[in-house]
Amino acid sequence: MEIFSQEQHSHHVQRTAFVPSLRSEATSPDNYSTIVSALADRRAVFDTALSDLAARAAILSAVATRLVNTLRNGYKVLVAGNGGSAAEAQHFAAELVGRFKRERAPYAVLSLTTDTAILTAIANDYGYSDIFARQVLALGNPGDMFIAFSTSGQSENVIRAAVAAQQSLMTVVAITGDLPSRLEHCADFTVKVPLVDTPLVQELHMMVTHLLCDIAESQLSTIPYAGKIDSVQYKDAIDSVQDEWQR
Repeated sequence: MEIFSQEQHSHHVQRTAFVPSLRSEATSPDNYSTIVSALADRRAVFDTALSDLAARAAILSAVATRLVNTLRNGYKVLVAGNGGSAAEAQHFAAELVGRFKRERAPYAVLSLTTDTAILTAIANDYGYSDIFARQVLALGNPGDMFIAFSTSGQSENVIRAAVAAQQSLMTVVAITGDLPSRLEHCADFTVKVPLVDTPLVQELHMMVTHLLCDIAESQLSTIPYAGKIDSVQYKDAIDSVQDEWQR
């Protein structure tokens, strides 16, 4: 039998007092009903939104055509955004540098949201509003494409990057929500998804990413990529080097 001093007993009680009780589950909110209700609301919203987006297919088709031609001709695509849109910019680049559905050559797509040394250096030396524009000026060339994700279309750093891209003779694509914005006036093409609530806009932006990546990949995967070795040549080169190492 263990015997505790008063001080030890006090500490023991304090340690066990924070163990959660299973009885609290009985009074917790009904998360199941909340989730079912939220999904039903989402479905209703997206049924309408997708119908409206289908009516805007012409602008998506034009962007897809320009994206394919940009990559086919050996030019690159720069992508940027803030917060969730930064994540979407990285998602877009990852699908095309890696692969979406098909085995093929990697495509020259770069997210401007990933290099913390560059981002913090520019923000510190020039200001946060220039974190993307300065990268566009450094990396962008005539014939390249700049894609800006912005739910509001009002982010100063994205707008400045679009202006820099225009000055660099790049194609500028804005992907925004449904409200009028300053960004659309700096773009050659603007895809406005038919929603204004930020989380819902972001979800449709992911769909736009998948549509564009699928089209680009399906049209480019069967033709040589300008100046690039294909995956078979790459694998053969790696196998050759490994054979040399083993000798």
